[in-house]
Amino acid sequence: MNTTIAPRISMAADGPEFSRIVLGLWRLASWQMTPQERVRFLEQALELGVTTLDQADIYGDYQSETLLGEALRIAPGLRQRFQFVSKCGIRLVSPHRPAHGIQHYDTSREHIIASAEQSLRAMQIETLDLLLIHRPDPLMEADEIAAAFTQLRESGKVRHFGVSNFMPSQFALLASRVPLVTNQVELSLLRMQALTDGTLDQCQRERIVPMIWSALAGGRLLATESDASPQLQRVRQVLQQIAAERCLPVSTVALAWVLQHPSRPVVLTGSGRLAAVREAVQACTQILSREHWFRLWTASAGRPVD
Repeated sequence: MNTTIAPRISMAADGPEFSRIVLGLWRLASWQMTPQERVRFLEQALELGVTTLDQADIYGDYQSETLLGEALRIAPGLRQRFQFVSKCGIRLVSPHRPAHGIQHYDTSREHIIASAEQSLRAMQIETLDLLLIHRPDPLMEADEIAAAFTQLRESGKVRHFGVSNFMPSQFALLASRVPLVTNQVELSLLRMQALTDGTLDQCQRERIVPMIWSALAGGRLLATESDASPQLQRVRQVLQQIAAERCLPVSTVALAWVLQHPSRPVVLTGSGRLAAVREAVQACTQILSREHWFRLWTASAGRPVD
C-alpha cells in the first residue's frame, strides 16, 4: 500500500521548514499512553512525514511537555528528527503552579524567558524551533517581548518566534519590533472569521505561513449528535456528499478545505489515533474544485456568496 507523506513548507523567508501537518500534543495526557507507546506513536508520525510537534507550557495542566520529554529520554535520537514548537504567556491556576492566584496573561520578559527555559527542561531538548505568544495580552509591551525574544535567540534557546490568536493590528505591533514567522489561529468550516477579518490576508501580504488549530472544529465535524446546530447539520451534509463522491474520509475533505487557502497554511491534528493522522496527511494531496470549496463555504455561512 502506498503511503502518502506530508510535504514540507518554509514558514517565512528566513523561517523554519515545517511539515504541513503538525502533531498537536494538547491532549497528550488524556491519550493515556505509556512512554514506550508515545515513542512508537512519534515514530509512526515520522513515517507519515509529520516532523513538527506543537506544544505549550500549559498543555495538559502543565504536564504535556513533561510526557513528551519522557518519550524523548527513551528515544533520544528522535530529538534530531522533529521540529519543536511551544507557546507561553498564560498563567493557569493549577496545583502544578500554586503561586498563580488568578488565571491571567503574562508577557513580561521575565516570564517569557522562564517559560521557554522550563519548556526546554520539560521536553529534554536544547532548542525550540519556534516559540509563540499564546494569546494577545492587553498589557503587552512590544519592546519588552522583543527584548525577551532577542535574549532567547542569542542564547541559542529559541530559533524563531511567532504569535497565536493575534488580530492583524496586534500582530503588526509586535512585528514592528521583531521578526515573526507565523500566527497560529483557529479556522474551520464552523469558524471562518480568519477568512474575512484580515488575519489570513496579512499572512499572504507578509509571506508567512499561518498555523491552523481546531480545523475539525474540535471534532464536532465528525460527531454524530442529533441535536446539532443548523450550521453544523448543513456542513456535515455537504461534507458527507463530497466525501462520498471522492471516496475520501470526511475529515480529509474538511482539512483539504482549510489547506487550500492561498496562504498555504499548516494544520494541526490533535488526535492520538494514527488513523486520524493518516487522514490528515492524505488531505495534503487533495485539491477541491472551486465549486466544492464554495459548496462547503455556503453550507457554513447559510447563504450563497453575494
